[in-house]
Amino acid sequence: MIRTGTDYRESIRDGREIHINGERVADVTTHPMFRPLVDIRARIFDMAHAPETAAVMVVKQGTELNVQANALPFSQADWWAKRRATAAVLDAVGGVVTRVGDETVGEMWSLHDCAATLNEIDPQFAPNIAAHIARVVRADPFHVSANTDPKGDRSKTPEAQDPDMLLHVVRETDAGLVVRGAKFETAAAYANQAFTKPTIATWGEGALSPYAVGFICDLGSPGLKFICRTGFATRAPAEDYPLSNRFDEIEALVIFDDVLIPWENVLFYRHVAAALAMRATLHRYSAFAFVQRSLKFADMMIGAALFNLRQTGLDRLQGVQEKLAQLACWREGIDAHLTSAIAMAERSPAGLMMPNQSLIYAGRVFAAGQMAAMMHLARELCGGQIGLTPDAAAFRAPETAPWLEKYYGINDEWQAEDRRRLMAFARDLLNSDYAGHRLTFELFAQSPPFAHLAAVYRNFDWDGPLDCVRQAAGLSDRVMGAATRSCADSPASRWFATERAGP
Repeated sequence: MIRTGTDYRESIRDGREIHINGERVADVTTHPMFRPLVDIRARIFDMAHAPETAAVMVVKQGTELNVQANALPFSQADWWAKRRATAAVLDAVGGVVTRVGDETVGEMWSLHDCAATLNEIDPQFAPNIAAHIARVVRADPFHVSANTDPKGDRSKTPEAQDPDMLLHVVRETDAGLVVRGAKFETAAAYANQAFTKPTIATWGEGALSPYAVGFICDLGSPGLKFICRTGFATRAPAEDYPLSNRFDEIEALVIFDDVLIPWENVLFYRHVAAALAMRATLHRYSAFAFVQRSLKFADMMIGAALFNLRQTGLDRLQGVQEKLAQLACWREGIDAHLTSAIAMAERSPAGLMMPNQSLIYAGRVFAAGQMAAMMHLARELCGGQIGLTPDAAAFRAPETAPWLEKYYGINDEWQAEDRRRLMAFARDLLNSDYAGHRLTFELFAQSPPFAHLAAVYRNFDWDGPLDCVRQAAGLSDRVMGAATRSCADSPASRWFATERAGP
């Protein structure tokens, strides 16, 4: 089944307990702070049915039609198709959205790759993994990811502090596991299900732990409470903050107040080795979608900066062109990592096609690591007016409109209203509290920067440079023995194995 936007809206009208700004939400589909993203997600579902977009959004697999974003990747062609589908979505909605399903479903594909290992550790849940991966493809739910725990005291083991600080199993029943704790989740309040798993780094010395649990959570389950941060939508006029009012993906602290997880939804349980195996490969597919969002963000920054420069003729200055070239190099570097990750794709242990792991993880570091500097550069190129321009109401008010028409109009191409719109867009992209929130999200959404680098460390082919220097320096073959070939870096290995994903 490929769902429609109406199907999606009805699916999240399930009586779930959502709180925002200290109030209970009656209908998440119509609440002004949630509605913009609910509408975007509904539009994405409808794009799979619309004649003008269905071809890029849907793939035929055997006798079935499935959504391109959810389909497992078996070839390079599958990745090109996924990239085109995501680009079509971002172009259609006119901005950057992250938690719309195609990124988070990649974590399920990683679970598919881990199935054999998890089966060796505890075989009772292997059928559940296969069933849920098939369900995502065929039922087309809005699927998100539950990773980040409230941090608590990181110097202590989970048992040495409030045991409910981290999500854990409190008891087993004939019907399933009962779990308690909390997770931060982006878009959970208006999603259908979440792949929920641990991110803690200190497990203690035992091989078994009630905190080592992974499952699919139906987000309409009894006992769940969603305590959301305040949204950016409606806090200021959409004319003045066009991005904040359309693309804010609201995070929630999701409280698991003794929530029953049916046995058929449990993917692994108790075995610390199983949790570590899953964490070690969690982002091998989802990193691609994450990096692709950065490409769109780069285009938006370049466009905002270049329009601001060309309206006043400053783009002719050599110093300005050098700064624009820096932005272009960042943008093209992101594109190059995406393209080469597909061109050099590699087969996963379970037979799927992975983006080249070293290249896509390096691309994630390149995109996220330079984003703050590139935003500052774009802000410098846009100039101080993005922080000084009056709001839209002043451009309409009879007493102030003539003056703003005079001082904001430049020529026949650039009249006051277009300049106001451009300044408002650039302000919301680069200067607003929403812009700051987006930057923090990019830095931590798939784990903190040190874990991004640790992922590169664990996937880069170190033997190539070693062999190059061995030959160039005339070293003997002895220096390429096991001791040299082994990374032997337990801290980096530990970081990667317990990679902490953000909201």
